[in-house]
Amino acid sequence: MSPDFVAVWVYLSASPLTALTITLVAYLLGDWIYQRSGKIPVLNPVLIAVILITIGLAVTDIDYWTYFEGAQFVHFLLGPATVALAIPVAKLLKTMRGGFGPLVIALVAGSSTAALSAVLIADILQASEQTVLSLAPKSVTTPIAMGIAERIGGLPSLTAVCVIMTGIIGAMIGPYVLDVTRIKSWHARGFAMGLAAHGIGTARAIQINKDAGAFASLAVGLNGLATATLIPIFFYLWQWLTGA
Repeated sequence: MSPDFVAVWVYLSASPLTALTITLVAYLLGDWIYQRSGKIPVLNPVLIAVILITIGLAVTDIDYWTYFEGAQFVHFLLGPATVALAIPVAKLLKTMRGGFGPLVIALVAGSSTAALSAVLIADILQASEQTVLSLAPKSVTTPIAMGIAERIGGLPSLTAVCVIMTGIIGAMIGPYVLDVTRIKSWHARGFAMGLAAHGIGTARAIQINKDAGAFASLAVGLNGLATATLIPIFFYLWQWLTGA
């Protein structure tokens, strides 16, 4: 390998724009594969992009924090993207008002199940307390989940990984699970996807049906609000009861 090429590569690998370009190209390639496959759920573009970037970083020996210097521009957009989910919700606001009661019941049941199941399984597997606390908000969108984890003593970085994996797996198998359970309503399917698989599940729901996408967007917002409010309360209540 020529010295000139090595010098150029060292410069490029340290450039934030290189990391940003790698991220965008990996996702576009993942989306191309997804579209060409006929939108098969298991070929989720986010999953493909994660695999490609992981392989690329391992092969080129670029450490994560150097990569994140460029990828943080995409990371910054998580917040605005989450807020923008209000747009499809506003378009179907009248439709949603009629089913507010069932939505609240589904929200409480889904949010509680997502948090408690993760905590109980981790506890049964004898995970550390910090790991258990990091898993509790794993079904909420990343910015909110990381804030909750930091508040209750978890590891925000571990929570972010769990959130992303939850979203990818939910987007991959969610439609199949809903088909097996014979749930036909786009409203119910969308709300379930948003509640269980947050932003990535919502993106999948929007691709399938606009009504499903709107209800998935609503679920992401409500679940984030409910989880951010309830988990810290339950955590401090548990500490008080156990004297921890």
